[in-house]
Amino acid sequence: MDIPALLPGEVYEELFGDKKIIQNTALYRFTSDSVLLSKFVKGKKNDVVADFCAGSGIVGLHFLCLNPHIKSVTLYEMQPALSDMSARTIAYNGFGCASAVCSRVQDIGAECNGRFSLVLCNPPYERGGFESLTYEKAVCRKEITVTLAEILDVAARTLKFGGRLAIINRADRTAELIYGMKSRGLEPKRMQYVCGTRGGKPYLVMVEGCKGGREGVEVLPFAIN
Repeated sequence: MDIPALLPGEVYEELFGDKKIIQNTALYRFTSDSVLLSKFVKGKKNDVVADFCAGSGIVGLHFLCLNPHIKSVTLYEMQPALSDMSARTIAYNGFGCASAVCSRVQDIGAECNGRFSLVLCNPPYERGGFESLTYEKAVCRKEITVTLAEILDVAARTLKFGGRLAIINRADRTAELIYGMKSRGLEPKRMQYVCGTRGGKPYLVMVEGCKGGREGVEVLPFAIN
């Protein structure tokens, strides 16, 4: 196997078992909430999966490792450097059913309407400006180039009927997230809050919704991160 060359600042880190993921110490690096999301939802046989705001690919590729029976996973990331790292991680691990597309979520074309059975998304979920962050890190953390509403719009458009969206966001945006999903026909079916310590205040929420699903949501015990 040809090992993709690492660029300055890049390292191989553990992805799953003997699988590795390329990270760049100068760019945005994945955090534990990405792994939580990849474990939150279960893949179904022949799932066609999209990972929105994929960064270096951690959510979609870790999900693939946990669910090798899925049909495919496509990683959508707007920053060329991060998308290129995803592509080289795919090549390094021989993930034949995975692909990386350098694109804004909003620019995913009409050819993908109704294509996916599952959309995963760990989006930028902080509001505010750049502050002390570089542009590359800021757009991964803050709603500068894409909003929650835009993500939900594209998820509703690209999911097939009965398809699912699994998304993570700040706990204090729960009402906004639930309302946004329901107003687009993405019925919340499973929800789980995330705490930093047992008995602590939740700071994240994960929601799985179904396009065209019936009302009724299962609220899971708190996850500890």
